[in-house]
Amino acid sequence: MEITRQKSSESSVSSRLFRGWKRQILLVSLFLTSLLLLGCDPTQPDKTHLQQILDRGELRVGTIYSSTTYLFGPNGPEGIDYELAKQLADYLGVELKMVPSYTIDDLFTQLNAGRVDILAAGLAVTDQRREFYSFSPAYQWISQKVVYKKGRKRPRNLGQLDGVIRVIANSSHAETLERFKTDYPNLDWEVTTEHDSEELMQKVLAGDIDFTIVDSSQLDLFRRYHTELSLAFTVVKEQPVAWLMQKGNNDALQAALIEFFGEMQSSGMIAQLEEKYFGHVGQFDYVDTRAFMRAVERKLPSIKPMFEQYAAELDWRLLAAQSYQESHWNPNARSHTGVRGLMMLTLNTAKQLKIENRLDPESSIRGGAIYLEQLLQRVPEKIAPHERIWFALAAYNVGMGHVIDAIKLTRARGKDPYSWTDVKTTLPLLRKKKWYKQTRYGYARGEEPVAYVDNIRRYYDALVYIEDKKAAADRLAQQKEKFKQLTAGIKEYDGDAVDNKVAEKSAPEEQLKAVPER
Repeated sequence: MEITRQKSSESSVSSRLFRGWKRQILLVSLFLTSLLLLGCDPTQPDKTHLQQILDRGELRVGTIYSSTTYLFGPNGPEGIDYELAKQLADYLGVELKMVPSYTIDDLFTQLNAGRVDILAAGLAVTDQRREFYSFSPAYQWISQKVVYKKGRKRPRNLGQLDGVIRVIANSSHAETLERFKTDYPNLDWEVTTEHDSEELMQKVLAGDIDFTIVDSSQLDLFRRYHTELSLAFTVVKEQPVAWLMQKGNNDALQAALIEFFGEMQSSGMIAQLEEKYFGHVGQFDYVDTRAFMRAVERKLPSIKPMFEQYAAELDWRLLAAQSYQESHWNPNARSHTGVRGLMMLTLNTAKQLKIENRLDPESSIRGGAIYLEQLLQRVPEKIAPHERIWFALAAYNVGMGHVIDAIKLTRARGKDPYSWTDVKTTLPLLRKKKWYKQTRYGYARGEEPVAYVDNIRRYYDALVYIEDKKAAADRLAQQKEKFKQLTAGIKEYDGDAVDNKVAEKSAPEEQLKAVPER
């Protein structure tokens, strides 16, 4: 079992929420809650679980490796459950210790043995789990989907499943199948502890199994770059996702989680995390995704070096994703408004950047990269670093003036003007006179930059996946070649020959008999 420790650092959001007197009130409230739970007897020797965490100075969080919960990205740990757990540790003023597991079985074993305080692993709230565990407030809602490979006859309900369906053992999906067996007596399925949801979807695509059940959030992420996976039907709708803890002696911890998630909701933090991880993957366009995957194979290789050369501090894959959104990597692309080339530069922008030929691929990429970097420099400093790029991309599409107008309108609407989650809901209002008459730059087709940014994020995620997969395959090929070279001079083992040579050198039997025993 791998255990990783992350020291909590007070974020800007948590520092605003819990500084000074407000934090003191929180601690007093938790203390009084503990006394009430102990029968109002301050001499009670048994401490609540929450008090044990505070005394220990460490919050132990069980999780599971997943693209939606916890993983190590290029900049360190990430995932919606990891970020919320880090916020909770800041909230309590303790350090965070993430304890990742590889299976759901191991996850619950860790909790039952008391080796972790809570489970934060994208787990659905089910009736069976309610019997044994307590839950935090829900922070997500998902549905359960049956999926199959495109080209196969689509089933419409569980009774029409005419092949092998495999799900993860002890998962909410396995509980669902067990619950529906009365309605569908011929329903049969397999469970596994060897594979996660993503691997099961891969097995569906490979033809190893016919069906599996996945959460809607996992399906949305997976289909960004696996277009042949199709949705059959929804088997469970609107299921809450929450954190789990043991029952008994945990009322104070549960009360703290209610307070914590209330703060996260009211501050907009949960909405921001939803936007960060899932805000751009809700809509799946099979035709567009297939066209993009073909373009990656056929068009990208020849222009990839230029993106790498001119991306500077940006990720070249982001610049490439933007270029695909702009022109579908067509160097001769042209719009009715006069923008042209791979990065669809306007004539005025090209002149300012001293780009003489907008149809020249290298010039266009160089100009687009410089212009995007200039827009990044103009994004208000109060916007979080990981969100600044979305504001800059929106400005590339609709103009920085309209983006600044949207930021101001977001503040006027009582929302967070420095959150892309809130600003993206304001931008479409620039079409409405009620709102754009309050702005400096007036009317704009504000829904277009929202779609523009979402599309780029989808293309970027797909490129990251494709490039990482290719890099892994290249490393494996290099390792195989190195092994081949190392073993090239080693002759194949001949057991009989070796045995004969040993026999020739062995002492005669009568000599062996003459050796006295010790």
